[in-house]
Amino acid sequence: MSKRILVVEDEPEMRSGIADNLEFEGYAVVTAENGAKAWEILQKESFDLVISDVMMPEISGFDLAKLIQKADMNCGLIMLTARAEEMDKVRGLELGADDYISKPFSLREFLARVKSVLRRYEKTISSEKKEETAESIEMGNLVINKTSWQVRLKTGEELSFSHKEIEILLFFDEHAGQVVSRDDLLTHIWGYENELPTTRTVDNFILRLRQKMEPSPSHPRHLITVHGTGYKYIR
Repeated sequence: MSKRILVVEDEPEMRSGIADNLEFEGYAVVTAENGAKAWEILQKESFDLVISDVMMPEISGFDLAKLIQKADMNCGLIMLTARAEEMDKVRGLELGADDYISKPFSLREFLARVKSVLRRYEKTISSEKKEETAESIEMGNLVINKTSWQVRLKTGEELSFSHKEIEILLFFDEHAGQVVSRDDLLTHIWGYENELPTTRTVDNFILRLRQKMEPSPSHPRHLITVHGTGYKYIR
């Protein structure tokens, strides 16, 4: 699949020239005439790289970079400017730009930098995915990061879980396929306290967890009841 690039430039000839050359190289290109239009597009579509002029009306390239950084968008960013002052470059890089190119520039150098940023971005995303896979487990509809204890749906939406709820889920994952009694949960999750919660407390937690992790909570497929004993987690 072609890499998608958004070109943001208020000078029509420059915008058209950059887009034409990128398309000739096989990239899928979308253009925007200013920062405001670019931000509107970015909220609807995803891109591998944004190439943005700095000096633009309405929303400048610097302001666009701030918006992209705040929204935590997974895309590379190259900033273009006719100004070559060092402080401008520093500011752009501090705002999350991957590269900063001063106009006028040679086409060969420009395309080489585009390829470099895309390659660097691709490696970063690949590394993040590998790290997330190593740290995370899937349980029903949920993805649980075992390091940060963050829980989200497989669709990406983050959920709020109590410390005890996550402890219970991780305990079940460690004992997948095994029957876990209510007393086992009381002992390992709540610990040896003077006054342990009742088994009814365990049942209430299981009920809440099913509401969050099961595709059909009334007909659980993953966290099932073993009558007279306790529960079993099936991956």
